[in-house]
Amino acid sequence: MQMEFKLPNLGENIPGGDIVHVLATPGMSVTAGSVLLEVETEKAVVEVPAANDMTIQEVHVKPGDHVTVGQTLFLVNAGSGAAPSSAPPAVVAAPPAPETVSIAPSVPPPPLPVLVPPPVANPPPPPPPRSGIPVPAAPSVRREARELGVDIREVPGSGPGGRISMGDVRAWVKERNLHRSSAISSGTAMGDVRVPMHTQLPDFGQWGQVTREKMKNVRRATAVHMAATWNTVPQVTCHDKADITRLESLRQRFSSQLQKGGGKLSVTVIVLKIVATALKKFPQFNASVDMATDEIILKQYVHVGVAVDTPRGLIVPVIRDVDQKSITQLAADLTVISETARAGKTAPEAMRGGCFTVSNLGGIGGVGFTPIVNYPEVAILGMSRSSMEAVYVEGVFQPRLLLPLSLSFDHRLIDGADGARFLRWICEALEEPLLLTL
Repeated sequence: MQMEFKLPNLGENIPGGDIVHVLATPGMSVTAGSVLLEVETEKAVVEVPAANDMTIQEVHVKPGDHVTVGQTLFLVNAGSGAAPSSAPPAVVAAPPAPETVSIAPSVPPPPLPVLVPPPVANPPPPPPPRSGIPVPAAPSVRREARELGVDIREVPGSGPGGRISMGDVRAWVKERNLHRSSAISSGTAMGDVRVPMHTQLPDFGQWGQVTREKMKNVRRATAVHMAATWNTVPQVTCHDKADITRLESLRQRFSSQLQKGGGKLSVTVIVLKIVATALKKFPQFNASVDMATDEIILKQYVHVGVAVDTPRGLIVPVIRDVDQKSITQLAADLTVISETARAGKTAPEAMRGGCFTVSNLGGIGGVGFTPIVNYPEVAILGMSRSSMEAVYVEGVFQPRLLLPLSLSFDHRLIDGADGARFLRWICEALEEPLLLTL
């Protein structure tokens, strides 16, 4: 029986993606569950399996094509008299596998010259009036709006009865950012200072040869999220150093013991355990800010995201219930989520629900950086490369191994003094692990 094989649902609110690999060829006979192709979405590469035994007759897609849910991918014949499944085939995200970390440091743009241009010609339109009527939008759409810093009540809905879709929220964010950029480029006052900003890029080809390449889905998603965060979160960064001379000795001593459990005793693993305890002692760091309701959301769970540098871009999978796990368990979990991320198999759900993020650039180098808060979280800890330094101790200079740490936090909720206390507590816990039990 000849039938069309269409792209099934890839997950909640995922409209489609880009074809990475096509594994099926014309004339190939496949069994139910066989992977036919891989599709890269904004968050992960997912495998699309066959729903039944079938024979591939025609292939209608190739690597690099953008496909949407419901689009015809293959023309097939159902094999062995099997009736075509009435339900769309399930998409299988390969099971997690492993690694260690690194969040791409984001450096704010250099300061622009202070100018006083002409007044704004076309100010952005005011948002529609709010009302007490419930907003027609799915929970997932509301969550997207919160994560992008948008008041859902200000978004005009394009669906039946004014229902708001994911596309409506993203279009609203894009329109808002365009208005902001236009206003700034025209000279919107920021206090008594007016700052110019160009929204139109120059023709770079006039100075030499250039090439253009399309953003990968992960890079595009990262760019949108980072821009929305930068526009939403007033961020402050504190820097400190922890003396990990004793800790490094202990780490090397017990490293082989953890390897038996399938993990590696890295400084990152130890920091995860320390951060989990710190979030209990400083609950304002395990929170989110809801400006739409003027509320602080305090979380009673401790899920920590770990930034992983992958060939496809930055991925931040989340380790659940870090406070309830041993160092050995955390080491094994970190290995699994890192390898999974590098293989491009991290499921979208595995990157949601984080309370705090840890980013380690120490394996690459550097003496410090300014990580961007992973909104709607309120803080992120950056780790740089440790190095031996001369430290004045008890009247003499001694060689000590110092670990640079950088803590960025949302200043709407966390004051500078609180940020410094939190970071100092982490440093002291690294220097004296017994502090974790007090």
